[in-house]
Amino acid sequence: MSSKKLNIYERLELLLDKGSFVELDKHVKHRCTNFGMENKRIEGDGVVSGYGKIDGRIVFVYGFDFSVLGGSLSAANAKKIAKVQDMALRSGAPIIGLNDSGGARIQEGVESLTGFAEIFRRNVMSSGVIPQISAIMGPCAGGSCYSPALTDFILMVNEESQMFVTGPNVVKQVTNEDCDKETLGGAMVHASESGVCHLVSDNDEDCIMTIRELVGFLPSNNMEDAPVHPATDDVLRSCHELDQVVPANPNLPYDIKNIIEPICDQQYFFEIQPDFAKNIVVGFGRMAGRTVGFVANQPNYLAGAIDIDASDKAARFIQFCDCFNIPLVAIEDVPGFLPGVKQEHMGIIRHGAKIVYAFAEATVPKVTLITRKAYGGAYIVMNSKQIGADFNLAYPSAEIAVMGAKGAVSILYRKESAEQQEARIKEYEEQFANPYCAAELGYIDDIIEPADTRKAIIKALEACRNKSLSNPPKKHGNAPM
Repeated sequence: MSSKKLNIYERLELLLDKGSFVELDKHVKHRCTNFGMENKRIEGDGVVSGYGKIDGRIVFVYGFDFSVLGGSLSAANAKKIAKVQDMALRSGAPIIGLNDSGGARIQEGVESLTGFAEIFRRNVMSSGVIPQISAIMGPCAGGSCYSPALTDFILMVNEESQMFVTGPNVVKQVTNEDCDKETLGGAMVHASESGVCHLVSDNDEDCIMTIRELVGFLPSNNMEDAPVHPATDDVLRSCHELDQVVPANPNLPYDIKNIIEPICDQQYFFEIQPDFAKNIVVGFGRMAGRTVGFVANQPNYLAGAIDIDASDKAARFIQFCDCFNIPLVAIEDVPGFLPGVKQEHMGIIRHGAKIVYAFAEATVPKVTLITRKAYGGAYIVMNSKQIGADFNLAYPSAEIAVMGAKGAVSILYRKESAEQQEARIKEYEEQFANPYCAAELGYIDDIIEPADTRKAIIKALEACRNKSLSNPPKKHGNAPM
C-alpha cells in the first residue's frame, strides 16, 4: 500500500462502502472578520461531515481538512461536527472522527473554544450509547486531543500523527525541556507509554482498513448485539495444540495468545492496545460467529502480575464490552498484583480496584478460565465466581490459593528449618496446586482438558446468552478513578 498522506475525501472514500457517502453542510463558511479572516472564507471551512455505510451498516463521520487553515476548529465547523454527533446519537449509529487539526482557531478566540465544549459534551452524552472511534491522522494539539480522549478507541498513524496538549515550543518555554513532536506525542509514545492510543498503523490506508475491521466487531448501539457472522468454524473443534501450551514447570512463562487464538473462529484474535501494559491482553474474537471480548493475564510479561497500567487497560475494555452487550471471557494466570514501593505510591490500590469494579458491574455473560496460577486478590478481581462470573472453568494445572507455596510456607512455618520448609512446600502444593479444592466448594464449575477449551467456552456462552441481570437503580456509580 502507498505510504503517502491522503486528503480527507480520499480517506472517506476508503473508509465507507463505495458510493455510500452523503456529505452534509458542504457550503458552510465561517463568519469571523478578525485578522483579515473575511478574505479566507472557504466552503466547508476545513471540516467534511456526513454519513455512509461500512459493510452495509450506517455510520456517521466527520474529518478535518488540514489544508484549510491548518484544520483548525472554528465555531462554524464545530456546529457541523455537533450536528452529525446529534444525528448519530438519535439514529443509534457509530460515529467516526478523522482528526488532523491544529486545535482551536486562534483568530476566533472564545468562539472556537466553545465549539470544542459543544463537541466534548456530546462525546460524553454518547458514551456507552453508540461506539465512538477516533483516528489521529496528523498533528492534533490542544483541544483537538480531548474529544478523541473521550471516545472509545483511538487509532494513530506511525510517524505521521501526534497528540499533545501543548507543543514542543511551549514545553521548551515552560519547562526548558527539548523535544520534537514525535518524541512528545508520537504514535508509539501513546501506544506504549501513555496508553492514550489503542492501535497504530503504518499509513493512512492501513489505519482506515483497521477502523472498518473494528466496526465489524461492534454493535451499532447499546440496544443491539454485534453482527453475527456465519459460523463456518466447527464450534465443537478440539484444540489439541493447547495441550502443550502451559509448561509443567509453574515458573516458566508462555504466551497467553497461544491459548486465545486457537479458540477463536478461524483462529483470529483482534488485539487492542498490544503495546501498552503487555502483562494483560485484551481484544475481540468471534466464537460461533459472535463477538467476544477477551481479558487475559500474560505470563510472558512481568509473569502476568497486574500493575497500574494493566488495571486501567483491562477496566476500560471491560466497561466498553459491558456497555455494548459483548460477552466477556477472562483467561487467568496471575501470581498477584505487582509489588513495589513505586506501585504503591502511584496508587495500585486505587487502580487495581477498577478491575474489580468493572467486572462486578458488568451484566453481560461472563466466563472465566483459569489455566495456571490464580493467587490472592488477583484471583478475586479476575472475574471470580463471587465477583459475578456465570461460568468458571479451570485446567487440571490450575492453582487457586492465597499465594504461592513458597511464600505461604515462609509465613506459616517461618520458625522451621530450610529442610522442614521444603517438605511443607510439597504438602502445600499437593493441597492447593490444583483446582479441586475450589471445585469442591463450587467456585469452579468444571475442570476441563485444554483441548476442549473452545467448545467448553462456546457452550458456556450459549447457556447464558439470554442472561437478564440489572444492577440497582442509580444515577451512576462512583467508580475509582
